[in-house]
Amino acid sequence: MNRRDGALDLLKWLALLAMVLDHLRYVGYSADWLYVPGRLAFPWFCLAMAANLARNGASASSWRYLGWLLLFSSVSEIPYRLFIPVPATLNVLPTLTLGLLVARSWQTHTLEARLLAAGALLLAALFSSRLMFGFFGVLLPLAMLLVFRRPWYFALLPGLVCLAANQWRVLYGAAWLGDAVAIGGLVACLFAPWLGLVLLRHAGRFHPPPMRRWAYGLYPAHFLLLLAVRQIAA
Repeated sequence: MNRRDGALDLLKWLALLAMVLDHLRYVGYSADWLYVPGRLAFPWFCLAMAANLARNGASASSWRYLGWLLLFSSVSEIPYRLFIPVPATLNVLPTLTLGLLVARSWQTHTLEARLLAAGALLLAALFSSRLMFGFFGVLLPLAMLLVFRRPWYFALLPGLVCLAANQWRVLYGAAWLGDAVAIGGLVACLFAPWLGLVLLRHAGRFHPPPMRRWAYGLYPAHFLLLLAVRQIAA
């Protein structure tokens, strides 16, 4: 891919849109169906991470990437807890931070990278219940990286990892009972990696506004914006 890839920017914007749609369910209106497009957000952010690693390799830019994730993991926690009622987990950025360490270690054989990855996996295993998308969510960026340049049918692997990352009992139980939203959510999880890869490979003619470092601020900002909407609506 070239240095500024329009398809990658498009993927990031669509992932952001899917995340906002998902969180609109907490504004106060009955819109459970938004759960389905919301399942696309996390795997697409993981795919964007894999795309950056595939393009830049284990370079200094990945350490800057890690620094920004660590910073906004902390900055976003308060807005996240203000908006999400009684959150069961941390915000999603700690999961992506640990996932970056694991995926990056696949590209380098240094002892430092392997130790960091081992530490990330240990933390993910010990605190899986406190991480959004749990242990398998930490593995998803690596699964995306492994299939990034492979034929489309290899996308089944990250699709299965994505399903495992969403293994909430209520979701599977509702799907078993025939709930359309739950079934749609599971289908979205399974096919999100494939859809993202198709987009990256065939949407190069699109050139949305580049999503640069300022975009990290959109994560905490969207919580505050939706919180204001909820207060106004109330």
